[in-house]
Amino acid sequence: MALFAALLMVSTASVADTRKEAIGFAGADYWRAVKDGQEGTTTSRSPEHGVLISVPGQVWFEVKTKWVSPLGALAIFGSLGMCGLFYLVVGQTRLSKPRTGRKLKRWSRMDRALHWTTATMFLTLAGSGLAIIYGKYFIKPVVSIGVWQNWIWFAKVFHNYVGPLFFLCLLGVLIKWFRHNIVNMVDVQWFMKCGGMLGKHKGSHPSAGFSNGGEKAIFWLLIWFGGIVVATGLFLDFPIFGQLRRQMEWASFIHIVGALILICGFIFHIYMGLFQLEGALEGMVTGEVDETWAKEHHDLWYEEVKHTLEPPAPKR
Repeated sequence: MALFAALLMVSTASVADTRKEAIGFAGADYWRAVKDGQEGTTTSRSPEHGVLISVPGQVWFEVKTKWVSPLGALAIFGSLGMCGLFYLVVGQTRLSKPRTGRKLKRWSRMDRALHWTTATMFLTLAGSGLAIIYGKYFIKPVVSIGVWQNWIWFAKVFHNYVGPLFFLCLLGVLIKWFRHNIVNMVDVQWFMKCGGMLGKHKGSHPSAGFSNGGEKAIFWLLIWFGGIVVATGLFLDFPIFGQLRRQMEWASFIHIVGALILICGFIFHIYMGLFQLEGALEGMVTGEVDETWAKEHHDLWYEEVKHTLEPPAPKR
């Protein structure tokens, strides 16, 4: 009995020590160290795997939610508001002379396919990206939890898998239209005259080649910021090359800011094509533009290609 009692006392003491150790391990001091970002012990040899909570990562989360997201929303709604105000104050830029009915070939089928493919991919990626950033504010409150879960899951998967394909469109745009978008002094003069849309220059038609200054600005906006968005997107999509948390956070920040700049820029591009310039959308839909439109908006290009004018369509 004495031996049994001694063994029981030793066993009880051992259990008590183990329980005390477990309480100390998972107690307040332990979690305080975790929240402070202290590195622990792990069998993984990968960088930063010993840190459960990244303190700078929490700072980045605060910056994104309190500054980047609100300012991005302000920029988008501000761009929409500026377009609306511009239309109300300036009005549509109409052709100053009647159409002749004679057509010039401006965009090939390949050009139009590239344009609309790039546009569709950009809009869907922008939509899915905005859903990821702002969906919890605008979508989640008005749909069921099941719909929200499926929505945000699809947005994330679509964005991650389709995003890299945007690089191919961007490369195609650069190769196909680079020669039309080399900046020169004609473009500087075009901007100095506000494209013939504002002030004392309103109603005038500044000279332009195949692409005017505004179109070249949109082209280079797409190439530079599109390239930044693609590069950072690929960096985030494939975190298998030893990227550290700080690098991923900076990539995410640059990706979001670059995408927001692109979205704002293309709000103006879409506005100009759909509402501001009479006949602009027509060219990218049919591939042809009227002689009057070419003379007024791209006079230098018109002089180069006027010998190819098609006769007017017969009246019915």
